[in-house]
Amino acid sequence: MKPSKKNIKNKKQRSVKNMANDFMKEIVRKNPGEIEFHQAVEEVVSSLTTLLKENPIYKHKKFKILERMTEPERIIIFRVPWLDDKGDAQINRGIRIEMNSALGPYKGGLRFHPSVNLGILKFLAFEQVFKNSLTTLPLGGGKGGSDFDPKGKSDNEVMNFCQSFMTELQRHIGPNTDVPAGDIGVGAREVGYLFGQYKRLRNEFTGVLTGKGLGWGGSLIRTEATGYGCVYFAQKMLETRNELIEGKICAVSGSGNVAQHTAEKIIQLNGKVVTLSDSDGYIYDEDGIDEHKLAFVKKLKNIKRGRISEYADKFNCKYFPGKRPWEVKCDIAFPSATQNELNEGEAKDLIKNGCICVAEGANMPSTPEAIKVFQKAKILFAPGKAANAGGVAVSGLEMSQNSERLSWSREEVDKKLFAIMSSIHEQCAKYGKEGDYIDYVKGANIGGFIKVANAMLDQGLV
Repeated sequence: MKPSKKNIKNKKQRSVKNMANDFMKEIVRKNPGEIEFHQAVEEVVSSLTTLLKENPIYKHKKFKILERMTEPERIIIFRVPWLDDKGDAQINRGIRIEMNSALGPYKGGLRFHPSVNLGILKFLAFEQVFKNSLTTLPLGGGKGGSDFDPKGKSDNEVMNFCQSFMTELQRHIGPNTDVPAGDIGVGAREVGYLFGQYKRLRNEFTGVLTGKGLGWGGSLIRTEATGYGCVYFAQKMLETRNELIEGKICAVSGSGNVAQHTAEKIIQLNGKVVTLSDSDGYIYDEDGIDEHKLAFVKKLKNIKRGRISEYADKFNCKYFPGKRPWEVKCDIAFPSATQNELNEGEAKDLIKNGCICVAEGANMPSTPEAIKVFQKAKILFAPGKAANAGGVAVSGLEMSQNSERLSWSREEVDKKLFAIMSSIHEQCAKYGKEGDYIDYVKGANIGGFIKVANAMLDQGLV
């Protein structure tokens, strides 16, 4: 009896699903205990099943695109010895993951935080490959960092650590090889110390790091770019439903660079920011955080390096220790702190309280279960690899300015940033359209994958 078209279709679907399951089993076997990396890979693979079925070249055994894409091209692990202010030796571990260079030199931040380990950096590097691809700029993907904690350290101790870290890293990076930037725990101070040591050792002034000071090769808007870009992306999503940020109540987590500039752009667009947080808890300002209050936060976090609870004392608002802001009533949520900070229960709370849009300012801040809640409710949901790509986009623009020995105006860079975020939204909508709903996770994963995969096919088995 001849099999029906329906049976043939179901058989093909099972075949692709089995392939995905087998692939993930192999990922887990080869990368034991790296939970965040497993999570990031599974999200991408689950989005690609239809694409792989329709384009068998991407899963052909001769090329093994996915296998190569999930295996870093290079992992560098090194010891970082440094002296503290007491004159005692301290030892940390430095890591750089050079994940994929099919589209250009490795590009991705450095994270200094006690939680840094191989699995977290591999997840971040893997996400970075797709994020950089979506920007349409010629950038590969990488990530790095150390388990060093800048919190509570003196400027001298941070300088000693950064100089030791760069003494080893400098031999593996360069403006046409690998261009790191900042991330959690690596701000303007740290980038300055790192760049100074690179220049000292290599005797060259090149665009080897982005996020530099404006007086020595940095780009206007780079500091603001991730936060601004996230809001621009949310704005494009809202436009698909004839909505605006103006007048919307917004919950923002975190209080570092991304959160600060997300809040700043929301305020500029006449939205109302009511929360900020740090690892100790969150503040809820029912009256809204205005420019004056935000200036206090910037001074508190960037200069005094204090805790967000001080905001509640200063402006007489509510502070919730040990909690996250997702229980607050809001129209739009911007998780901008760290990975897996928003779980299934909190996602349900957001939906129940009327949230219509979630834009990830951090990398993978929503758990897989939370994402399913958002998608089931068919609210607007933007994954970090799309929504927070503004930072690396302007890093790419900084690299261009360094190469040409030029400095573009604030307005020019901001205009380019908006254009790039709009282009990313278009790609996500193109590949994620499902009837009257846009699956931005699927769209971002497919859009990012196709460009990298095609480049890898063109360049052969390398």
